[in-house]
Amino acid sequence: MLNELLRSCFKCFAFLWVIVLSHPSFSQTVVKGKVTDVNSGDPIPFANVIFKGTTTGTTTDFDGNFSIKSANPVDSVVVSYLGYKTKTRKIQQGLEQVVNFQLEEITTSLQEVVFDAGENPAYSILRNVVRNKNKNDKRKLTAYEYDTYTKIEIDVDNITEKFKKRKVMQKITQVMDSVDRIAGEDGKPILPLFISESVSKYYYRKDPELKTENILRSKINGVGVEDGTLVTQLVGTSFQEYNFYQNWLNVISKEFVSPIADGWRLYYNYDLTDSVYIGDDFCYRLDFFPRSPQDLAFSGTIWITKGEYALKQIDASVGKQANLNFIEKIRIQQELVKTEEGSWLPVKNRVLIDISELTKFSAGMLAKFYTSNKNIKVNKPYDASFYSRPIVMAEDARQYEQEEYWDTLRHEPLSETEKSVYKMIDTLQNIPIVKTYTDIIKIVVNGYYNAGKINIGPYISALAYNDIEGVRVEGGFKTNMEFSKRWVVGGSLGYGFNDGRLKYSAFLQHILSRDRWTTATIRLRSDLGRVGIDEESLADNYLFLAAQRFGIFRRGYYFNESKFDFRREIFKGFTQRIAFKHSTFKPTFNFGYYQQGDNENSPILNTYENAEVIIESRFARDEIFLQNDNERLSLGTLKWPIVTIRYTHGLKGFMGSDFEYDKLRLSLFKKIRFGPLGVGAMNLAGEYVFNTLPYPLLSLHLGNQTPIYAQVTYNLMDYGEFISDRYASMQYQHHFEGFLLNRIPLMKKLKWRLVGTANVIYGGMNWRNRDLIAETTSNGEETPEAGFLARGKPYVELGYGVENIFKFFRVDFIHRLSYLDKPDTRKFGVFFSFQFNL
Repeated sequence: MLNELLRSCFKCFAFLWVIVLSHPSFSQTVVKGKVTDVNSGDPIPFANVIFKGTTTGTTTDFDGNFSIKSANPVDSVVVSYLGYKTKTRKIQQGLEQVVNFQLEEITTSLQEVVFDAGENPAYSILRNVVRNKNKNDKRKLTAYEYDTYTKIEIDVDNITEKFKKRKVMQKITQVMDSVDRIAGEDGKPILPLFISESVSKYYYRKDPELKTENILRSKINGVGVEDGTLVTQLVGTSFQEYNFYQNWLNVISKEFVSPIADGWRLYYNYDLTDSVYIGDDFCYRLDFFPRSPQDLAFSGTIWITKGEYALKQIDASVGKQANLNFIEKIRIQQELVKTEEGSWLPVKNRVLIDISELTKFSAGMLAKFYTSNKNIKVNKPYDASFYSRPIVMAEDARQYEQEEYWDTLRHEPLSETEKSVYKMIDTLQNIPIVKTYTDIIKIVVNGYYNAGKINIGPYISALAYNDIEGVRVEGGFKTNMEFSKRWVVGGSLGYGFNDGRLKYSAFLQHILSRDRWTTATIRLRSDLGRVGIDEESLADNYLFLAAQRFGIFRRGYYFNESKFDFRREIFKGFTQRIAFKHSTFKPTFNFGYYQQGDNENSPILNTYENAEVIIESRFARDEIFLQNDNERLSLGTLKWPIVTIRYTHGLKGFMGSDFEYDKLRLSLFKKIRFGPLGVGAMNLAGEYVFNTLPYPLLSLHLGNQTPIYAQVTYNLMDYGEFISDRYASMQYQHHFEGFLLNRIPLMKKLKWRLVGTANVIYGGMNWRNRDLIAETTSNGEETPEAGFLARGKPYVELGYGVENIFKFFRVDFIHRLSYLDKPDTRKFGVFFSFQFNL
């Protein structure tokens, strides 16, 4: 009887308990979702998510995702993060639901933190971070490698109603309707232009310091992007690597000071705001911001582990107050893990660059980069030859673009937004007006018009005017990879309406190897030149070469030239070149030289032929090259200088050559980073001519008689004013960025930057070379007599200037300090230039 009663009571209790648990007040509430930036749509990692009125909360992961649950009565979720407006959203109690948040940035700048007494508690933590750098920095490892996945997206943002009403945008209204949906519930519309994904293997070796990336697969989709060969080399992880353990980080070619740099206290203020577990690591949270908002420094948050004082996570931003052009914001987010050897390596990186509108009637741009690293191996270096090429692209990298296949390669699946981006770009590319505008942009950027298997151009040399040729017109072409991946054919025809002469050039190049870049080139040319313009040395400065076709041709001459050039990269960074050149010289000015040196009774000649062989070695240890179509582009070096040594030998009697001679030339170029003091660029050069030669075959130093500043010239020197057969020169330019002017209250908003220049030549001319000049040339402006550099007396010009005026203009003030005796010598000059700098 008692058992039956207990059994009945238990059933009633169980029934009542089920009823109680089913009541909303006692059922569990689960909220999942994602926190993103309202403008960019990018995830916001490390944001605080909490049930309103409780202490139950969590933080978003690196991809902005969160999951939070509570068995207590709750009706709202609050999301907050430094630099963003806090947002609250209502939820349904007792249910599992998805609630996404889009946060809006706070536009007001951070205020300085003031501590009343005692030391800032963050300082002790930062001192330990610096003290433990050597064991936590990945550069401690002898080698490391990992599998990496990279994703890049470029969008148009800040799309205003005025911009939508422009004629071009009206043609893509249908696409814009879809864009509003891509941006999200509360987000602003964006227009995607480019998206790419790549999978690669990345390798690093410390001693000697070498790195290489093997791009295995790539998927590229973009408006106007046709051939992915060049782009594929740019979408890997090599250009998205940032190490905050370095004192200075190079971001978009600017040097930014790290918040954990050795001299952190000079640049930043800090606030210890929290301590929290991230995974298994207990971390201090420190917020930081620059002491001077105009400095190239970050603001944001770092998480430092308590045990090793290692960087666990970082969210660092640069705002529009910094001394940068066209940049609204830069944001770098990074998550690191500890390796088996103790050092920490980044496993996830996210970089956002927000480019502002150039005008009130244009839109801005967003560039978003994401990398994920897996399967990390450390301290297993390969032979140095393994790292011979910085970037290696698999031949079949672009052949596997099926979506199902890429689902097996991605470290994380694409979001619905990213899937929509692919579809929208496909739609944009098929709009006729979009095709037209992209073709125009390609012509402006590349200088050539793509006409299938050939490129027509370059347009920059199509028209010129000077006193010898009058109006000059020119047209040319060169083949591309559609024609051949091994052979390149090109040529041009030009005509001067004043001199009535036809000019031409033609070349044939064979690419023998792309692995160790090897080319053989034959070139024929007949044209008008200027004495003192070394077109070979100025080959990369095509704007200057085109500009020198205009104006008064002082010391002009006609020439016929045939040339053979062979070059090969022997090993990483070392290129060997052998060339042969034969040319004629027919001056348009009063010129003559004694056939037998200083013998006044010898015949006076005014034309000559010369043949020479050139042997050149070039060493640039950490230079990075990209292959674009059938060309190789240099991105410069990171730390080491570029050293070139050239030996030239004249072959008298060969093909009618009149002279035998020897020349030796050495040059060195180096960019020097001075941290807060800016960046310098130094070019050292020297040449020695061992024989007696007519002065057009000696060293004529490049002057400038225009009001346009040119870095490669001596700006207060006249064209051909100085000649030497031996010299050493230095050309130095220093960009102070905002180092000084940022400290002047009235100058901060202008964002002007100081620049300093110095040009020095020390040299001279042997008396035998002077005596070779015939008396018939010693009159008027054509005489070089006053142009000999005197022994022990260098030519010096020093300058100072201001750049970044209205973002595009630069003004230089140059003083000439030597060779001031001639009445018409320019002792001081003001020069202007147009430049595009960030």
